[in-house]
Amino acid sequence: MSSIARLAVAATAAGALAAALVVPAVGSSGAVVVAAVDELDLRPEELAEPPLPEKTTVYDAKGHQIAQFYAQDRRVVPLARIADVMKTAIVAIEDDRVYEHGAIDIEGTARAMVKNLATGRTSHGGSSITQQYVKQVLLNSAVSEKEKNQALEASYARKLKELRHAMAVEQKYTKDQILEKYLNIAYFGAGANGVEAAARRFFGVSAADLDLAQAATLAGAVQDPNRTSPDRGAKPRELLLQRRNLVLDRMVELGRITRAEADAAKARKLGYKKVKQPNGCGDSSYPYFCEYVRHELLSNLAFSSTRRQRDLAFSLGGLKIHTTLDPQAQQAAEAAIKKRVFASDRALAAEVLVEPGTGEIQAMAASRRFGSSGKNEISYNAVADKAHGGLAGFQAGSTFKTFTLITALKQGMKIDDGISAGAGYTAFKNCAGGNAGDLSWTVTNDEGSPGFKTLATGTWGSVNTFFMALQQRVGLCRTVETAQSLGVKRADGTRLREVETFTLGINESDPVTVATAYAAIAARGMYCPPPGCSPTAPCAGSAVSVARRPVRPAPPMGTPAPGSPGSPPIWPGRSASATRAVPSATSSPASPSAGTTTARFRAPHCPVPSGTTQ
Repeated sequence: MSSIARLAVAATAAGALAAALVVPAVGSSGAVVVAAVDELDLRPEELAEPPLPEKTTVYDAKGHQIAQFYAQDRRVVPLARIADVMKTAIVAIEDDRVYEHGAIDIEGTARAMVKNLATGRTSHGGSSITQQYVKQVLLNSAVSEKEKNQALEASYARKLKELRHAMAVEQKYTKDQILEKYLNIAYFGAGANGVEAAARRFFGVSAADLDLAQAATLAGAVQDPNRTSPDRGAKPRELLLQRRNLVLDRMVELGRITRAEADAAKARKLGYKKVKQPNGCGDSSYPYFCEYVRHELLSNLAFSSTRRQRDLAFSLGGLKIHTTLDPQAQQAAEAAIKKRVFASDRALAAEVLVEPGTGEIQAMAASRRFGSSGKNEISYNAVADKAHGGLAGFQAGSTFKTFTLITALKQGMKIDDGISAGAGYTAFKNCAGGNAGDLSWTVTNDEGSPGFKTLATGTWGSVNTFFMALQQRVGLCRTVETAQSLGVKRADGTRLREVETFTLGINESDPVTVATAYAAIAARGMYCPPPGCSPTAPCAGSAVSVARRPVRPAPPMGTPAPGSPGSPPIWPGRSASATRAVPSATSSPASPSAGTTTARFRAPHCPVPSGTTQ
């Protein structure tokens, strides 16, 4: 087609489009206009506007941010918190007649259509800010590659679809509301979605504090953010600088700023600061606690019935997660480990602090940094079980002797009651009634000596042979049941091994599980699971709020098995602490210290098991 023919078609198309949008249907001429509307289907079409993807933020007990997660770095802000110069700049370069036209800027669209048809290419824009907002919504809503390509294709069919949506948006919102939505959804490059994230990533300031040069830079970035993304090197930064200066010239042309103001802004360097925005537990100051929270939420049915939906809610849903991490307790836990175990040591130490009566975790620490890129780092959660990012756990060692002692007290034995401990044993029965373990195996003592011991002296000496004999007297199965009633489980999620050396801690557990069990003892037998939601309300009182998305209630949780330990070996009201080191499997719990652990999306109250004294 010749250039003259293209221009003729362009003029006809532009004229018909303009008439369809602005001329009312009156008389015989109106019939023509209505026919044109019917042919082009220029009727408003409702636009589905799902919530914008936002980052999830995790806070400690004092309200300080400790981690954030996002698939798109975005922080939605109201128009009032965006600098006026930013609004002026974006309107000047993208749609200077935004407050004068409707869904479409007829002059701009006609101008673009003439240029495109004259050249035979769809290379010029002309879209209004409303149309651009519609395009961004469709792109963000696209799930398949086909839908994404349709949202980006350079065709008049796409333009007409956008226009129908834009007409509906114009009827629904004011111009300021549309501008606010556009500035929050637009991509600016360098991983920044929305003007607030762009201001922080590009210049280290909030959108409210942008100056003229910075605002012009961001306004210039939205046209082709991938091409001008300043994190991609010198050439894109030079292109972005050119775009900034073009915006400044346009603002002068429209009388928004003076030539002197523009020249002063042009004299400045680009000023790109590449401010890193943390993302994930690896960037948190408390990575082990962060990992625990992350795994807990991703497995929590209160947020969704499927793992994929929970993943999306976590990375896109803008959750505000308030936890029980106590910075002071965390500092104390880290200091305690550093004093005795170094990151370069072959042994690995892990510690957790749990509050009796609530199950709240206030601190998690390990002797090695969390990560996979440096020396003396680990990429798993050494403090937790497999379900919370850990591995197989540690052999619990002598910490399990307490469960045998509690079982004896439950059966009526007194502190001064005693038994004689030898080196050989005749029979242990597991909970199925079968024989357990190798009865010919000889048990030795790391400390203490065999012979007659009372419950008190046997415990003080942590005498292996005494506890084997005590377990034989009270029953292996009853000892296992006591441990289970206090929440004890294997770190890998399998059943506890019911063997004759159960009381010596041959089962691999994790510090969170052991500390929570000891916290239950300190609470006079009241076992509170670590994080979890209440039976009917999503984390009531725990301040896990889901921005704009409803939360389904969690299914009822199982009731903890009853346990009545009698006189607890840990004073009530103190924190339970569990510290383990590898390869040592015989270390005891650390002395109780101030502090506690875990995310406050626990039940609002912890039920007291029947038969337990408070």
